[in-house]
Amino acid sequence: MANIKVIYGSTTGSTESAAQKIADALGADCVNVASAKADDFNAPVLILGTSTWGVGDLQDDWQTGIDLLHKTDLSNTTVALFGLGDQDSFADSYLDGMGTLYEEVAPRAAKIVGKTSADGYRHSASRAVVDGVFCGLALDDVNESEKTDARIVEWVKQISEEMA
Repeated sequence: MANIKVIYGSTTGSTESAAQKIADALGADCVNVASAKADDFNAPVLILGTSTWGVGDLQDDWQTGIDLLHKTDLSNTTVALFGLGDQDSFADSYLDGMGTLYEEVAPRAAKIVGKTSADGYRHSASRAVVDGVFCGLALDDVNESEKTDARIVEWVKQISEEMA
């Protein structure tokens, strides 16, 4: 595959674990946004991941990452997104962090890949739902951890086909 960077923000380790599984499956570099440099965002393919905190907040380490993202020319970049959240306790803001990342990159990226169906999830609202589908891979390691690995495998296959 092309030069792919998986850049993630993780507080409890769940997003880091998902990021590493995605990176391993794609043979990609995996970078914690907390230690990311501007050059980490200069790749033909970026896979960006975050958890959602509080009531719809982006994971804390992304505050600096967003600044780096703003300075990056994404006009020739393919972007895929993944997010983790708790659809039961935070049903009205499920994956809002991923939605925030989408809003940052969508107007500037050459191509967005990896949108997934919102069917089968129990949320009531989400900034990550765009035109009736999630803007990326939706994971809930709190309530559906048994589905995480299979969802990652399917999504990696999907984005690989969309990028081909």
